[in-house]
Amino acid sequence: MSRHVSALVVGGGISGLVCACALRKAGIEVLLAEASERTGGVIQTVQGEGFLLELGPQSFSATGQVRNLCAELGIADQLLEAPPRAPRFILIEGKLRPVPMNPVALFLSPLLDGSTKWALMRDIFGRSVPPEGDESVAAFIRRKFSGQLLDHFVGPFVSGVYAGDPEKLSLRSAFPKLHKAEEIAGSVLRGMMRLAQAKKGPRERQTLNTFHDGNETLVRALANRLGPAVLPRMRATGMYRQNDGLFHVSLEGAGGNDSVSARSVILATPTETTGNLLGQLDASFAPLLNSVEYAAVAAVSLGYAQKDVGHSLEGFGFLVPRSAGLRILGTVWNSSLFPGRAPEGHVLLTTFVGGATDPAAAKLSGEELASLVHGEIAPLLSIKNAPAFCSVTIWPRALPQYNLGHSERMASLKKNLARFPGVFLAGNWLRGPAIGACAEQALAVAEEVQAQAR
Repeated sequence: MSRHVSALVVGGGISGLVCACALRKAGIEVLLAEASERTGGVIQTVQGEGFLLELGPQSFSATGQVRNLCAELGIADQLLEAPPRAPRFILIEGKLRPVPMNPVALFLSPLLDGSTKWALMRDIFGRSVPPEGDESVAAFIRRKFSGQLLDHFVGPFVSGVYAGDPEKLSLRSAFPKLHKAEEIAGSVLRGMMRLAQAKKGPRERQTLNTFHDGNETLVRALANRLGPAVLPRMRATGMYRQNDGLFHVSLEGAGGNDSVSARSVILATPTETTGNLLGQLDASFAPLLNSVEYAAVAAVSLGYAQKDVGHSLEGFGFLVPRSAGLRILGTVWNSSLFPGRAPEGHVLLTTFVGGATDPAAAKLSGEELASLVHGEIAPLLSIKNAPAFCSVTIWPRALPQYNLGHSERMASLKKNLARFPGVFLAGNWLRGPAIGACAEQALAVAEEVQAQAR
């Protein structure tokens, strides 16, 4: 079968779904091809034995655009918000200690020594100039502040967001606002304040959200909105530009082969797939995209009888510095954040293992991972007995790494892509891996497609 549409989206994760829905809303005929049985990618919610758990992202920040999207889809009334003052904890010297949540609290914290506090003061009142070349997150924090701040706070935060290695992660790619702040003001604090003042529109209140029935509510609503425009179990295997300027994409599936020609093709796929498809247009694409590394992560959800947990679990959860000598990256206290995550008298805790600093962890079996996690969190949370429930999901390519050189790779990619008007890119390897960041980037791509179609 061969068909023609105005736009074809390849990839049915959050980026592809949001982009396709935005195009359809604008009146552009669109199809979405997804290689797997289901849409949503790593956003997946499951239920078992009375527990409701996320196999991928545990929650998301509801930006203004995400809230508007939920309203358009008719699911805004299903949103749940985590307690805004829920404390975060970090493991320091064997104890879970509250994380300072603002600059003043950080400066007054007994968790920082005098030299680090002096470095914070130096940033507020002094001025520094960022290096011309790319700089790792670790190098930036050591240069501006101290190794203690890196170990106690920034390193664990990097693990929580990217599952990354701060020694390799690029500051200007992974945390562009920090780089920009120093660039424009010579100070992180003064620069961030200046950026906030320059931002147009009302200031948004940052909230942490999910849905009553889990994060998959969002991707399910997006897929339902698209209806038969979603082509599941259809893998894009070939792509070329026709003489009339249209792009021809070959699709293969269990039910047979298909092909689609379109004026606009949006590749919302991981870098490997994107590189393979673009490589058929020009060989220069594949090396650029295949050089983007991914971190493997295991999500281990354990359910316990509440009476067996000595810790109050009042808060968001905790992160673990690499210097603590544990293999876990951190634990989210799901049942403390949102209702309905565990049956009566039980709690649900989701712990992440692996990442860029421990790639071997993702090669362990589910039983080994569950045992590892229980063994490491039990003494920290005063857990007396074995878990009553266990779920382990291993994501071999969980999160793209915005490592040193990423911005240069993206600039080269953009330059090469300019030779193929009508091809657009979306995904968690472009502007951030968070659900909100992916949705906003996908909406921006949809606007670009619309502009070209005019």
